Amino acid sequence: MFEPKDTPRVYAVPPGADFPKALVEGLRARSAGHPPETLVRTDLVVNTRRMARRVRALFDAGPPCLLPRLSLVTGYADSAVSQPLPPALPALRRRLELTQLVGNLIDRQPDLAPRASLFDLSDSLAALLDEMQGEGVSPEAIRALDVSDLSGHWARAQSFIGIAEQFLQATDTALDQQARQRQLVERLSAEWQQSPPQHPVLLAGSTGSRGTTMLLMKAVAQLPQGALILPGFDFDQPSHVWDKLDDALSAEDHPQYRFAKLLRDLDLTPADVQPWTGAPAPCPPRNRLVSLALRPAPVTDAWMNEGPTLTDLAKATDELTLLEASSPRSEALAIALRLRAAAETGQTAALITPDRMLTRQVSAALDRWNILPDDSAGLPLQLSPPGRFLRHVAGLFTKRLDGEALLTLLKHPLCHDGAERGAHLLNTRELELDLRRNGPPFPDAVSLAGFAERKKIAPDWIDWIVHHFCDQQVSGPLPLDIWMQRLRHLAEGISAGHAGEEGGLWDKNAGQKARSLMETLEHEAHHGGDLSARDFADLLGALLAGEEVRDRDAPNESIMIWGTLEARVQGADLLILGGLNDGNWPEAPSPDPWLNRQMRHRAGLLLPERRIGLSAHDFQQAIAAPEVWLTRATRSDDAETVPSRWLNRLTNLLRGLPAQGGDQALADMRARGKTWLHRADLLEAAPALPPAQRPSPRPPFAARPRQLSVTEIKHLIRDPYAVYAKHVLRLRPLDPLVQAPDALLRGIVIHDILETFIKGSLRDGAILHRDAFLKRASALLETHVPWPTARKLWLARLARIADAFIAAEVERRSDGGPIAFEARMKKRLDPLDFTLVGRADRIDQIETGALRIYDYKTGTPPSEKQQARFDKQLLIEAALAEEGGFESIDPMPVARAVFIGMGGTYSEVQAPLDSEPPAQVWAELRQLIEAYFQPDQGFTARRMLHRDTDQGEYDHLARFGEWDRTAIPNPEDLT
Repeated sequence: MFEPKDTPRVYAVPPGADFPKALVEGLRARSAGHPPETLVRTDLVVNTRRMARRVRALFDAGPPCLLPRLSLVTGYADSAVSQPLPPALPALRRRLELTQLVGNLIDRQPDLAPRASLFDLSDSLAALLDEMQGEGVSPEAIRALDVSDLSGHWARAQSFIGIAEQFLQATDTALDQQARQRQLVERLSAEWQQSPPQHPVLLAGSTGSRGTTMLLMKAVAQLPQGALILPGFDFDQPSHVWDKLDDALSAEDHPQYRFAKLLRDLDLTPADVQPWTGAPAPCPPRNRLVSLALRPAPVTDAWMNEGPTLTDLAKATDELTLLEASSPRSEALAIALRLRAAAETGQTAALITPDRMLTRQVSAALDRWNILPDDSAGLPLQLSPPGRFLRHVAGLFTKRLDGEALLTLLKHPLCHDGAERGAHLLNTRELELDLRRNGPPFPDAVSLAGFAERKKIAPDWIDWIVHHFCDQQVSGPLPLDIWMQRLRHLAEGISAGHAGEEGGLWDKNAGQKARSLMETLEHEAHHGGDLSARDFADLLGALLAGEEVRDRDAPNESIMIWGTLEARVQGADLLILGGLNDGNWPEAPSPDPWLNRQMRHRAGLLLPERRIGLSAHDFQQAIAAPEVWLTRATRSDDAETVPSRWLNRLTNLLRGLPAQGGDQALADMRARGKTWLHRADLLEAAPALPPAQRPSPRPPFAARPRQLSVTEIKHLIRDPYAVYAKHVLRLRPLDPLVQAPDALLRGIVIHDILETFIKGSLRDGAILHRDAFLKRASALLETHVPWPTARKLWLARLARIADAFIAAEVERRSDGGPIAFEARMKKRLDPLDFTLVGRADRIDQIETGALRIYDYKTGTPPSEKQQARFDKQLLIEAALAEEGGFESIDPMPVARAVFIGMGGTYSEVQAPLDSEPPAQVWAELRQLIEAYFQPDQGFTARRMLHRDTDQGEYDHLARFGEWDRTAIPNPEDLT
C-alpha cells in the first residue's frame, strides 16, 4: 500500500473535514491499484468504538470491497502481541480495595480527611494510579520529588500516595488495566523491532494525549507499512509557531501541542506531514483565520504581522453565526429553533457542548415539537428509574423510616408494578392523606395498623409494607456481600408488591444495565470489606453515577447531541457549538489533591492544561465545519459570564482587522444570531396568559361564613381572602408530609408545658421553682417532640426564660389565681346569625372578682398599637368575658388582658383596655361582621398585611406576585 520510506509515515486530515469519511476514501484510493485482499491484510486501528462503527457503516455503504481488520487503540496490542498477558484486574475490584485502604487510613488518622470524603478520595487516588501507570511513572519517582516548601501538605498527601504503592505491591500478579495496556504496548514494540509486520498497519484518529497511546503511535509509525492519520492537523500553522510548542508548561493548552510532541519524538517536522486525501477543508479561509486566532501566547504580535494577509474574511465567516443570548434559557430556545428548522429541511445538525444542563434544556424545548434528538451521552444510570429506585431502597438502611421516604418509594413507578397496581396506588393515596393529617412523622407497624383499621385497608398490603419498609435501619457495619443480598432481596420484594408477582425492576435497557452492575458488584463484593449503611449507600450511588444508559425510542437520526469528542468522529451539515463560556468550554481543570502543576511536570505526569488543549483541538476541528453556530449566554442564573477564551480571541482578531472587513464580518455573524434570538423571543411571548388582577370575590349572602374563631378576626381584617378561601371555598392547606419541629408544633408543645406545670403548681405550690419547671418541660418534650436537636434547642430557650416566668407567676398569684384553662368561648351575634367561637389559654380571677385573661405567645406578641388596629384577639376575648361569652363563667369585668411572650426572651404585652374598652370593641366587631354581610363587600386579598414580605396560606390561590399591594382590587360577584 505504501512505497518504502526511511522515515515514519504521518498523514493528516485538516480541521473541519469529516474524518471517518476522509479515512475511508483515502484507504480506497490507496488500495485501488493493489489486489483486493490488500484491505483484508490491513490493520486499521481507531480511537473509539463510535469511530469504528462509523468507518464500518461507510464501507458498508459501498462500493463493495473486502474490509480491513478494525480494532481499537485500547485492544490492538492485546490481539497483535505474540505473548499475551493475564486478564487485567477488574476495575471495580480495584476500586473496592482502594476504598478499604483509604478508609483504614482515615480511621487510623482522622485528622487527614473526613469520612464523608472516602469515595471521592478513593476515586481521585485511582485516577492518579491510572495516570502513573499509563505514563510509566513509578511511586518512587513521586516520592523523590523536592517539596521542601510544601512539607505540611506533602506529608498528608504522601500518606495517601503510599496507598498506591502498597496497592501496586499487593497486585503485582494481576495488573491494572492501564498497567497491563502499557506492558502490552511495550512488549509489542519490542517484538516489532525484532520482526516487524509487513502488512499495512494504520492508526487513525488519535492525538496521542495518553502516554501509552503515544507509545503505540510511535511504534506504528516506524513499521515498514505503518502509518499514522492525524485528525484536525493545522496545515496553516507556520513553522516558527510549531517551534514554540516545545514546552508543556507553556504550550500544552494549544490545540496542536500533542502533534508537535509526536513529531519531535519521531524526528519529523510539520512539513513531513502529508495530507491523507487531496480533498481540501470545507472552508480553507476559515481554517487560516482560526489558526491565527489560536496562536500560542503572546498572540498580538502575530495578529499584527499576519493579520493583514487575511483578505477573505467575508468568505471565512459567511457560514458562521454568533449567538449571544441574555440567558441560558434564551440560548437553548434559539438552538432548539435552529435544530427544528434543520429537521424540517432534512439537514443533519448536531449540538456540541460539554454543558449537560444546556443539552437538557434544548431537549426539553425540542420535545414540544416531538423531536427526540440522538444524544450520544445518554442518561446517567443513577437518574434512570431503576437507579433512583435502588438508591431509595439503599436509603432505608441509613435512617429511621419517615413518611417522606416511605411515600417516595410507594409512589415510584417500579414499586408494586405487577398485579393490583391500581389498588396499590389508591391505598398509597389514602396513606398519604392520613400521614399528612394524623402523622406520625416516623410510621411504624402500630401506626400503620391503626391506619388500616380506620380506612378498612386490606391487611396483606399493610403487612407487605411493614415487612419491607419498617425496621430496615442498620446501625453497625456489615460485609459488602451481605449488603448486596439485603439490597437485592428488598428491592425485588418492593418491586413485586404484596401479590408476590415478579416486578419490572430489571426490564428495559436501564433495568438490564442496573442488573449487570448489581451482578458485577455481587461478584466482587468479597473484596469490599465491612461498610456502614451510609458508606454502602454512597458506594452504590457512586457506581450508578459512573454508568450511562441509552433507552431512546426512535430518536431523530438527523438531529444529534454530541460531546466535544464527537467532532472528530462524526460529520454533519450544521454544527452548533453551545455554551462557549470559560469554565464550561474549556472546563476548569479539576482540583488535584495530590500534586501541583510543577510537581506533575517534574514527575512526568500530565498537566492540568492537557484537557484544555484537547478541548481546544476539538473546538478547532468543529469550528471548521461547513456551517457553524457559536452560542453562549452572557449571563448565568446568578452572575455575568466570561466568553470562552477561543471565542474571545476570534472576536478580538476580527475587530482588529477593520481594513479587511473583520469588524463587518463580526457584525454580520452577530446579526444572524440576533435574528434567531428574536424568533425565540417571539415564541416565548406568544400566547401568554394575562396577569391576574387582585381578587376581591363577593360570594352570595347564603355562602358567607356564619362562624369564625376569635383568632380569625385578625385575618378578616388583614387578609379577608384567606377567610373566603377557607370558609366559603372550604379549602384547607395540605398538611406537610413529614411533621417538622416548626413554629406551630412549638406553640402547641409550649402551651401544653405551661398548662401542665401551672395546674401542678396549684395542687402543690412547692414545685413553683426553676428545676421542677424544666424537669416537667423535658418530660413533655420527650413525649411530643421526636427530634433530639429540637428538644434540646427548645428546652434551652425555656431555661433562658424560666426564672423570669416563675417570678412573674408568683406575682400573678399574689392577688388571685387561675380559674380556667383552655376556656371555651361561644357567643351569637343577633340578629346577624353569626357565632364567634374560640378558646382562652388561661383566665385568672383576682380578689375583687374581676378577670385577667392571658394568652401565651411563642413568637413576638403584637404591640398595643397593633392590637388596637388589627390583632384584636385579647380585646375581643375581654369583650366576650363581659358579654358572658365564656362557658361556665358568668359575665364579669376584665381588669387585664395580657400576652405572655415565651420566645427568645420573656415579655408581657397588655391589651389596651383603657383606650379600647370592651363595649367599644364589641360594637366595632358587630360593625365589621355586618360589613361582610353586605352584598357589595368583597373579600379582598392581602388587604392590610403588616409587611409586604408576610406570606399567607392562600397567596398562590390569589396569584399574588402577578399583582402587588398597589393593585386596585377587582370585585367579582359569584353565584
